[in-house]
Amino acid sequence: MKCFRSDLHIHTVLSPCGDLEMSPGNIVAEAVLKGLDIIGVTDHNSTRHCELVSRLAAEKGITVLQGAEVTTKEEVHCLAFFEKTDALKTFQEFLDSSLPFVKNDPDIFGHQVQVDENEIIIYEEEKLLINALSKSLEETEAFVHKLDGLFIPAHVNRMKNSIYSQLGFLPPDLKADALEFSKSVKQEEFRSLHPETGRYEVIKSSDAHNLQDIGSAVTVFCLNEPTFSEIRLALRRAGERKIYYR
Repeated sequence: MKCFRSDLHIHTVLSPCGDLEMSPGNIVAEAVLKGLDIIGVTDHNSTRHCELVSRLAAEKGITVLQGAEVTTKEEVHCLAFFEKTDALKTFQEFLDSSLPFVKNDPDIFGHQVQVDENEIIIYEEEKLLINALSKSLEETEAFVHKLDGLFIPAHVNRMKNSIYSQLGFLPPDLKADALEFSKSVKQEEFRSLHPETGRYEVIKSSDAHNLQDIGSAVTVFCLNEPTFSEIRLALRRAGERKIYYR
């Protein structure tokens, strides 16, 4: 077993709340600087920067979990990750068809741009990406798992856009692969208040919207190798794989 440092919740310049410095190239360079082995690309309701980040990261020996931070109908934020390119493409179609058309106002919410490796804008998303989908938490989870993806409710300890803030409870039949805690939470204290979270493994992530925050919360995966399948097994507490935090 070898241990790998990860930050699985990073927004690019495509997210309206992401700083303009959050280009794929800058994110990868910062991940190298912070000593990260695995990163997650999680723009709001979009996967369009995943391929480029993955390609640039591979050149530096960094594994990328490709996905998105989804806002469900209940306005619950959830991370969804996929191993296969075809699954990622199908999920983008799901997002496109489920996100209502409300035009983004860059002066209020910020720009939503996709760039190439030279940081040239190649696409600008017109729909406001921080809106909620028309799909429920259960519908979104079911679709993610139909595509053999990972489904992780995000920053569950927060009092905004979390499963607790929006629903008031953790559904007993929720088929999540893990839960995400934000970097500020005291895990033991939160688990004592919500013992039902003990059913799931937990990751901690930065939810970075600027370069400085990348790696400000780190989950360490002890795995045979830094792959999607090994991470899935660690979240299932399989074998000698371990997860801890820094």
